Amino acid sequence: MKALCWHGKKDVRYDDVPDPRIEEPRDAIVKVTSCAICGSDLHLYDGFMMGMESGDILGHEFMGEVVEVGAADHRLKVGDRVVVPFTICCGECEQCRRGNFSVCERSNRNKGLADKMFGHATAGLFGYTHLTGGYAGGQAEYVRVPFADVAPVKITNGLTDDQVLFLGDILPTGWQAAVQCDIQPTDTVAIWGAGPVGQFAIRAAVLLGAKQVVVIDNVPERLGMAEAGGATTINFDHESVVERLNDLTAGKGPEKCIDAVGMEAHATRSLDSLYDRAKQAIMLETDRPHVLREMIYVCRPAGTLSVPGVYGGLIDKLPFGALMNKGLTLRTGQTHVNRWTDDLLRRIEEGQLDPSFVITHTVALEDGPEMYKTFRDKKDGCIKVVLKP
Repeated sequence: MKALCWHGKKDVRYDDVPDPRIEEPRDAIVKVTSCAICGSDLHLYDGFMMGMESGDILGHEFMGEVVEVGAADHRLKVGDRVVVPFTICCGECEQCRRGNFSVCERSNRNKGLADKMFGHATAGLFGYTHLTGGYAGGQAEYVRVPFADVAPVKITNGLTDDQVLFLGDILPTGWQAAVQCDIQPTDTVAIWGAGPVGQFAIRAAVLLGAKQVVVIDNVPERLGMAEAGGATTINFDHESVVERLNDLTAGKGPEKCIDAVGMEAHATRSLDSLYDRAKQAIMLETDRPHVLREMIYVCRPAGTLSVPGVYGGLIDKLPFGALMNKGLTLRTGQTHVNRWTDDLLRRIEEGQLDPSFVITHTVALEDGPEMYKTFRDKKDGCIKVVLKP
């Protein structure tokens, strides 16, 4: 089959690779009908995530049709149409029983490696480094889905791929980011990053009743989309984020702050962002935590910081004294996708949400390598790329 494979920094190729096969009785094979490039994939493309090997199949945001089912999978049948969450979960361990699917205790087949890196292994993820199991991803014609009797979301209602594809990652990621904030009707919610996750965090914050939603970015198309979703926007290239947020909150700062950026913050107007770029260039720091610092500084005392943005290693000069003395709550984590999918699918069916609004480019899978560059450079108003095998 054909797939998009990682061969090093900024080197993604459209390769011939072996077809997947059933390896365990609970497996299924899915023929991919739609997949997407996620912002998290750009961290791999830019070479900032450890644990990648040349030839790894990329992609963790995909859906399709079941074409083969293992002997012990009694939930799926050939012909079922499914969205596959990016988190691989067994459904049986203590964490899965608690609904903490992104830290499943059984699905990471490289547990020993992840234990050394993080202290404890997290769940296996599709197409996302050998620290998370080294599973082949979904930017391909076919995918093997482990524990397929647990996570895949069946689509039986005639909704299009574009409407439901993002149930596998960015829609529940934006939703969880907002839910973690425990939004109250009097809250101002500030969101750093108006990419796809930020866009869904905006819609989630509005649906959950925030008084005011403010979004920080510097790409005009993304800021325009954020405004259409009901947000006040700040272009960090043109004004001080801290000053503007204080102006919008009568000097008190936002109660809730969401980091939808992660390890590759692109701000360049501040000394700390220049410091991060210098340290990262000489490999003394893996991540650029400018957004985290800014959130800690501007957040209202006793407020909440929610971090769906991906971080991979070590950060420097984090103002932990401000975090502690202001009594801030920090909530993080990969998304517990299946905790949210039933509710979100219902909201899509009822018309409360139509996630397809983020799609700006739809191309053939073979055009994926070029679209990685387009997405990375934010060209042509690129916000979300969908690939069709």
